Amino acid sequence: MKTIQAYRFALDLTPGQERAVLAHAGAARVAYNWALARVKAVMDQRAAERSYGVGDDRLTPAVSWSLPAMRKAWNAAKPAVAPWWPEVSKEAFNTGLDALARGLANWAGSRSGTRAGRLVGFPRFRSRRRSTPSVRFTTGAIRVEPDRRHVVLPRLGQLKVHESTRKLARRVEAGTARIMSATVRRDGGRWHVAFTVEVERAERSPARPDSVVGVDVGIRHLAVLSTGELVPNPRHLVGARSRLRALGRTLSRRQGPDRRTGRRPSNRWQRASARLGRAHARVARLRRDGLHKLTSRLTREHGTVVAEDLHVAGMLANRRLARHITDAGFAELRRQLAYKTGWNGGRLLVADRWYPSSKTCSGCGAVKTKLALSEREYRCAACGLVIDRDHNAARNLAALAVEYDTAGSGPVAARGADQKTRVRGQVAAKREPGTATPVRPGPSHRKAGLPTVCSLERTER
Repeated sequence: MKTIQAYRFALDLTPGQERAVLAHAGAARVAYNWALARVKAVMDQRAAERSYGVGDDRLTPAVSWSLPAMRKAWNAAKPAVAPWWPEVSKEAFNTGLDALARGLANWAGSRSGTRAGRLVGFPRFRSRRRSTPSVRFTTGAIRVEPDRRHVVLPRLGQLKVHESTRKLARRVEAGTARIMSATVRRDGGRWHVAFTVEVERAERSPARPDSVVGVDVGIRHLAVLSTGELVPNPRHLVGARSRLRALGRTLSRRQGPDRRTGRRPSNRWQRASARLGRAHARVARLRRDGLHKLTSRLTREHGTVVAEDLHVAGMLANRRLARHITDAGFAELRRQLAYKTGWNGGRLLVADRWYPSSKTCSGCGAVKTKLALSEREYRCAACGLVIDRDHNAARNLAALAVEYDTAGSGPVAARGADQKTRVRGQVAAKREPGTATPVRPGPSHRKAGLPTVCSLERTER
């Protein structure tokens, strides 16, 4: 099975190498800003001409936003715009132009409605001080040295790696991996190189292929499994808040930059800003490490993982819980489960966003009309079951896998968009793929004795 994955390593650059990388990142920014100014000038000119009543056939010719067209225009203009262009790799300019082409395409697709997700704004000019230095290499000498302590990149030469590259080197030497590109980026005060690699992964199967686990994420516990296991929430941001506040106060007392007067930041402000950035980066690394360990363990052990389709952006509207929700990383946990189940030969089932997993009794299937967030124990009035609220939700999620298998291939019982909790005995309509006609679920759904108000999607290997 071929897949695309990344290998990321920290770099130990010398002062000269760091200046060279910054020069390449600056070249990418220059090309990006030049192309954006060119596109914006033509768009403003055409808008002004339309306001004067000029016909469309007489407007200033539009410029193409494609990467080949912008690259051709840059090659013609770079001797005058950037006479120093031979000092850096051509990949640096291609990095900036490619980023602009993607940004313009996303903006146009968002305006026309062909791009899913939230609205994307028009690209902005990049600042030397506020933008993150980054450069991407797709051609030239890109390799990992046999000593597994150095990497080679075009024009930058041999760079020392802070950690061993044996994981990638072994695959490259065995012929099961092919390096496609390398991106050098400064993150949290440290330089990293990320290799985009096409990997030939061996077919794997979970330790228990027939095992089903429901995962209910939360704040008190990062995840509650249907097996009864409680995964504690480390709350890395909460633990680091005192240090972050102290570093923020120190930074506020330094002389920072002022765009109105053109004042440059002091050296003390830059050092304090770097310390604050490193503290935030440490929190992000700890969170990422914990999520990777949890998702790897779940996907390697269980054949089927059932999770919820949470509307995280809407949950952040609660100002009392927004910081804790972002600290837990619900969206990242779901994203990692999606691709790791495919890597390990399992499957991921995603319950519909409006499926009442917390309101449904995992014993008899009765559904409560209301369940306050403060009620941490689920008490069923029908069968008398008393169980932890999150454990009850996880058991209901695991039960959906049985209904999915009973219904056969494809999603079962799409809930619809009424966003109302249905009581026991009411069944949501099911839409056949490619049609708009609701179809009632068959007898197999009713005989299962499980919640039928759900919509599942399957991640195929």
